[in-house]
Amino acid sequence: MTTALRRIIFIAMIAVIWEITSRLSSLPDFMFPSLTQVFETLFNGIINGQILEAIGKSMSRLLIGFAIAIIVGLILGYLIWRFKLMEDTIGFVVTALQSIPSIVWFPIAIIWFGLNDLSILFIVTIGATWTMTISATSGFKNVPQLYQRVAKTYGSSGMHFLRTVILPASVPQLISGLRIAWAFSWRALMAGELLGAGGGLGYLLETGRSLGQMDLVISVMIIIAIIGTIMDNVVFLKLEKNVQRKWGVSQV
Repeated sequence: MTTALRRIIFIAMIAVIWEITSRLSSLPDFMFPSLTQVFETLFNGIINGQILEAIGKSMSRLLIGFAIAIIVGLILGYLIWRFKLMEDTIGFVVTALQSIPSIVWFPIAIIWFGLNDLSILFIVTIGATWTMTISATSGFKNVPQLYQRVAKTYGSSGMHFLRTVILPASVPQLISGLRIAWAFSWRALMAGELLGAGGGLGYLLETGRSLGQMDLVISVMIIIAIIGTIMDNVVFLKLEKNVQRKWGVSQV
């Protein structure tokens, strides 16, 4: 039996148990909706555009914040790797900031930017930046000295050395960092939208809670789980395995 088939059977079992339990339960529908009711709400939300609009809003925020985090993380990672003073100062601070949950920054974001898109973008960016910085620093430091000595022997230096030796040799570590940073930024986005305003999946989730529509809440949770699973298992995990195979560090 393949892994995919096992997962399908397992999910089908959960769905059947959920449907039977909800129908036999004495709890009202708004507290424990059936799976049929959830899928009906999900279908209607997609048809009327409510869920699709929320997905578009959330993904646009995520992509912008994640892109900023990658750029800042790579720059900080390079500086920390390249200069001992930066490692002893900024590197130390980044390690400390990594331990702070992204949502803790939200009160500061509201004071600085107000309750709007900028606040959410800020915590999404913060959620991924420190992880990306640490991964980039580690990747640069782990470049084999042999590669560096050979490149310098042939006259490589400056940006040419960084572009042709350091970055390519760091790719496996950077891909792993991207995967982890994406997970942190995705969670930060959902937390920010739950507390913030202006649409998005998190805001739609909070709307369902305030209206007592548990079927809407669960529908949005399913969408969040599906998007997160697709990005992690289909995009980043596949990319990571391909890079590891190309670099000869995979057993497959």
